[in-house]
Amino acid sequence: MPRAPRQMRLTERHVALMKRDIAELPGSPGPGVEKSTEADYQRIEAELLGGVEAGAAIWFLAYGSLIWKPACDFVEMRVGLVRGWHRAFCLGWNTRWRGSEEAPGLMLALAPGGACKGVLYRLPPDAVRPNLQKLLEREMGFVPSPFPPRWVNVESEAGMIRAITFCIDRNSPRYIKGLSDEQVASVLAKATGSRGSMAEYLHSTVDRLERLGIHDAHLWRLQGLVAERIDAAYPSER
Repeated sequence: MPRAPRQMRLTERHVALMKRDIAELPGSPGPGVEKSTEADYQRIEAELLGGVEAGAAIWFLAYGSLIWKPACDFVEMRVGLVRGWHRAFCLGWNTRWRGSEEAPGLMLALAPGGACKGVLYRLPPDAVRPNLQKLLEREMGFVPSPFPPRWVNVESEAGMIRAITFCIDRNSPRYIKGLSDEQVASVLAKATGSRGSMAEYLHSTVDRLERLGIHDAHLWRLQGLVAERIDAAYPSER
């Protein structure tokens, strides 16, 4: 029988404390960044699918919000492990969707080194391109992307699977590294934008991973640190 999920310190109460009504900002999120066009998506799709045999299964690896909020249809899911990349809050600074100019957020991406256990989703074989475009629209609303899609090899119980995922561009100015867990937690405990708070993002990710039997020790430590900081900021709400 599946083991009951561990009891998180970061709870729905903390998420509710960080809830704000914030309108989404119009325009580009930064200089030199433009909204992706249909031509951009078609070009990226062609690059990803070029050389793939007709009828081959197309999978993508989710490691963050795509786990609990898939962007497209799928017909199968499996737990998988990718080596050479690890899940990290290294995509910054988010001042629109889950952050603001006053309290910018940090999003998850795959960063070089280590390993990451996530969820593999197989796209419907009769609707690969429309669902791949939905995935790209969700993850790549603007170009150039700081975490472009690429193919990776993922270990699963059924063997090695080639899958699409999103890895940080090490040359992107939005690649944030060198922060301690305490510094990352301080960011996540404050940032809120039009699509919700970083506390909500972290809570949903850790909760879903645990329910799938995936324990990420780094995220588990972060959720405890974020809960501590929110409790300290709202002592009367405890």
